[in-house]
Amino acid sequence: MTYDFFFNLTGSYVWADIIQSLLPLFIFILPFALFAVWLERKVSAHMQDRLGPMRVGKHGWLQTVADIIKLIQKEDIVAENNDKPLFNLAPVLVFVGTYAAFAAIPFSSAYIGSNIDLGVFFIVAVSSFVVAGILMAGWSSNNKYSLLGAMRSAAQIISYEIPTVLVIITIVMITGTLNLGTLSEMQTGHFWNWMIFGGPTFGLTKILLIPFMILAFGIIYTSTLAEVNRTPFDIPEAESELVSGYHTEYSGMKFAMFFLAEYANMFAVSAIVAALFFGGYQSPVGYLGNLFNIPWLVPVEQLFWFTAKGLFFVFVQMWLRWTLPRLRVDQLMQVCWKYLIPLAFVNLIVVGLLTLL
Repeated sequence: MTYDFFFNLTGSYVWADIIQSLLPLFIFILPFALFAVWLERKVSAHMQDRLGPMRVGKHGWLQTVADIIKLIQKEDIVAENNDKPLFNLAPVLVFVGTYAAFAAIPFSSAYIGSNIDLGVFFIVAVSSFVVAGILMAGWSSNNKYSLLGAMRSAAQIISYEIPTVLVIITIVMITGTLNLGTLSEMQTGHFWNWMIFGGPTFGLTKILLIPFMILAFGIIYTSTLAEVNRTPFDIPEAESELVSGYHTEYSGMKFAMFFLAEYANMFAVSAIVAALFFGGYQSPVGYLGNLFNIPWLVPVEQLFWFTAKGLFFVFVQMWLRWTLPRLRVDQLMQVCWKYLIPLAFVNLIVVGLLTLL
């Protein structure tokens, strides 16, 4: 699915741009968010020996659809002392920051929103909009709980971006590219060509790199949990302390936008981890399309594998939420500054020496 296809369909560059930019939202992000909310309810229920939603649709699969319809119909409440322009802009900014990250994520060799050479750098940069939006939401709400949640979230996201970037630099040092599509192509073949197993290196270097790649994966996955405010790093939204954190004052569709951005962000970081370490859209064992000489089937299989890898890491995020207790603020910062950053830095130096020598 390419830009030329949309241009031929519409006969206009403007409409081709609009259609291509809206595809991830309507074909993937919205259905995924609805599915992920239902899945989280079911995962939590089964882990606690419950059933979860069962009445609306078979096994409750229409429950989230009913919830989103309810949210759309709810009154949009804005308190009198709120900073109204910033209060209204904040959820849009948070969603835009998350949505824009999908532009550089390669779903398959046939569909990458924007196949730019600085793909990973673009994602790290554009996700900073989320921090600005969260701070804006907390301050403009004129609520001490919202402001405290926003300050916690900003400190947490900015801190955990450092080990994330150090791990990304480690991968770039081996592969020589920031393009996630190119990175996926470098991990083609079979699963032993994935970065978690040393990637495109050979011989003794490949064997020596494996433990350091596993360590790098552990660091970046932990950091991405913190960046999307998931347990045990969910102190910005700690219900027992801050009501709902930075979105306490929000209702209706604005609250739904925060909710949608959170679940879209969960998949975005999972997709980045999959692209960096687990072959991206590459199959672990080969393609049926190549086996039976059906070229169009290969991109479909790639989409399946990419989505499956992303959903697996999303499931692990949900699993951890109902397994681990929430950290205190000091513990959260300690994990980042005393452990993850030094580990990521040492790992970067060692991997650099191994690839050089």
